[in-house]
Amino acid sequence: MKADPAGVLTGVHYLDGDYACGEGAMAAGCRFVAGYPITPSTEVVERISRRFPMMGGTFIQMEDELASMAAVAGAAWTGTKCMTVTSGPGFSLMMENIGLATMMEAPCVVVNVQRGGPSTGLPTMVGQADMMQARWGSHGDYELIALSPQSPQEAFDLTIEAFNLAETWRVPVMFMMDECVGHMTEKVVIPPADQIEIVPRKLTSKPPGEYKPYEVNGRPVPEMVRAGDGYRFHTTGLTHDERGYPVMSVECQEVSVRRLIDKIRLNADQIVRYEEEDVDGAEVVVVAYGITARVTRAGIDLARAQGVKVGFLRLVVVWPFPERRIRELAGKVKAFVVPEINYGQMVLEVERCAGGKAPAVLVPHGGGGVHDPRAICQAIVEAAR
Repeated sequence: MKADPAGVLTGVHYLDGDYACGEGAMAAGCRFVAGYPITPSTEVVERISRRFPMMGGTFIQMEDELASMAAVAGAAWTGTKCMTVTSGPGFSLMMENIGLATMMEAPCVVVNVQRGGPSTGLPTMVGQADMMQARWGSHGDYELIALSPQSPQEAFDLTIEAFNLAETWRVPVMFMMDECVGHMTEKVVIPPADQIEIVPRKLTSKPPGEYKPYEVNGRPVPEMVRAGDGYRFHTTGLTHDERGYPVMSVECQEVSVRRLIDKIRLNADQIVRYEEEDVDGAEVVVVAYGITARVTRAGIDLARAQGVKVGFLRLVVVWPFPERRIRELAGKVKAFVVPEINYGQMVLEVERCAGGKAPAVLVPHGGGGVHDPRAICQAIVEAAR
């Protein structure tokens, strides 16, 4: 399916990442956004709120982030593609209702423009310390998808991808931008609507009376309906059967939660996305994401100038994690180097997947700015010894 031209601002633009993310959402078909202003993400919804009246979209400024996420979980059942936008403190407040949306299997996108923390921290300055929270922040067992752009162009392109993944797997998708990418202004090329592939909402063909909102029949993802189309259905955050009715039993818990896990884990190869450079024959492979991926390239160049064979693996989809590829590389390299604007999050995943075959060396940064490439270079050179 092609994008609706009403939401596509075709052409070459000079946009920051926040604006580009908003344009990506509208191009993807998003027509409902609920949010609460928070630095450094506010510009995303500022852009959307100005453009939505031109295409019949609805933006609601909610009283807080809890209500914002609740509104999005409900809006998904109207057949509307929907999104909310926040930063670290608001992301924490949304977690309970992200769990609700997961249990309801409500397709939606949650944009987190990360800043320095904890607590109020550095509202206007960069951080990358919400990465584990994106995967593990809500309670219980579940699997989600998360992406991390490195540029305003990717803020546009990957927002569309986030909506497509949400519709394909009927799951909330986390869009883990960071303040640098959000406030960085670069050229963004927006193609014509007929060149943008959109995954539509998968609606049932069954008539009212026969439809069950969580019936799978061998499919990993149930079909949906639109509230108001004559279907009577029940959806809840409680453990439920195929009808959506609560069933408080060990057996129902095993069936329903296992499917939430398996629909992502068993299809991870279709979801995982990363970029590689010069990993064949590398002594050290650097793993990075977001703005840090761009800074990392300068550190790699410095290390190569000293004769070190360095490969680069950039995470585009961060959850699910590219476990298989890390395991393959672990038997071939001396070490992994993982620069992050935190004190150790995704490095733990690299270490886990490497399984002791190669060390994972963290290059930490507390936030407020990006790494000095020389620090990344030094870590690479020392890891290669």
